[in-house]
Amino acid sequence: MMRKQIAAANWKMNLTLQQADQLIDELLDIPHDLKDYQEAVFGVPFPFLFNIKNKLAGKKNSFVAAQNCSDKNAGAYTGEVSAAMLKSIAVDYVIIGHSERREYFNESHATLADKINICFETGLKPIFCCGEPLAIREAETQNSFVETQLTESLFHLNAQQLTGFVIAYEPIWAIGTGKTASNEQAQEMHAHIRSIMAGQYGAVVADSISILYGGSVKANNAKAIFCQPDVDGGLIGGASLVATEFAAIINSLK
Repeated sequence: MMRKQIAAANWKMNLTLQQADQLIDELLDIPHDLKDYQEAVFGVPFPFLFNIKNKLAGKKNSFVAAQNCSDKNAGAYTGEVSAAMLKSIAVDYVIIGHSERREYFNESHATLADKINICFETGLKPIFCCGEPLAIREAETQNSFVETQLTESLFHLNAQQLTGFVIAYEPIWAIGTGKTASNEQAQEMHAHIRSIMAGQYGAVVADSISILYGGSVKANNAKAIFCQPDVDGGLIGGASLVATEFAAIINSLK
């Protein structure tokens, strides 16, 4: 059984509604045939979720993701968006713990654990991000750094919750820098993440987890990265804002 292979777009804080509509229309005009175990996921800004969800209606294995949600269920948190709000407009996935959220908004491992819990309680699928900055990679302590991210935010969960879970590994030093981890570096870390999960939850659960690579993936390098044995697709930033690029990346899935 092939685990889910996913091309996930992260539009970040880009585009107007009109530009977003145009991008998704262009993309849907380009042929891409998703197999049963493949998914295209669109992580779009909050104001566009409803619109993009409607445009994807009836498209096979195509889903929307919010780029974040609150760690609180409801209440006096002006400007926040709850998981229940997202669920009420039939959002499928939520990106949790993106490196930009960790870095600019000081999201802690404990906060991310709370967000993951709320996603499960609400019936949303998290895409949990982990990864190391350049200083950690240069010190060659990336393995223990990522292990801490996983253990402190995920290890309270049970095996059933983590079966079919989605993790995105982002070498932060390769996001938007044009640097990409070599295919070997990507595979090495993905295998390490899978081994950490296997150590805690067993090989069957670990082998069911889709681990996506996020770090300057483009149409011209996607296939080589995705064909690594433990790489199950990508979380795509800049290249997801170009219809032809992202379509080619979808078509590069295993």
